[in-house]
Amino acid sequence: MDEKVLIDPNLAGKSREEMGLEPFIVAEIRSSILGISVFISKEQIAWVIKRASEGRYVSDLDNNKTSPWNETVNKTMFNSTNKGKYRDLSMEHKLLLKITEFSFISS
Repeated sequence: MDEKVLIDPNLAGKSREEMGLEPFIVAEIRSSILGISVFISKEQIAWVIKRASEGRYVSDLDNNKTSPWNETVNKTMFNSTNKGKYRDLSMEHKLLLKITEFSFISS
């Protein structure tokens, strides 16, 4: 919405619909791959990595090499208790990684 207002200051204070945007329903990543619109919600990401979509944020982890979360992350991403590499990811995880990296970098 902020970008629309920067382009046209007359849109300041207007609703998403008045600006010609879709209504906000759920947080999602929107992208376009080969001209095909792709919408990925946190529920879809949770389904792919086989975890609940709700969770908690943990900050100030002292050492990521000895974190208690390492085993859970490795089992989820690499289907192993050992740390894996990009080549060990499933195709679904590789695609999600690429889309999320691009979305964070370009926003």
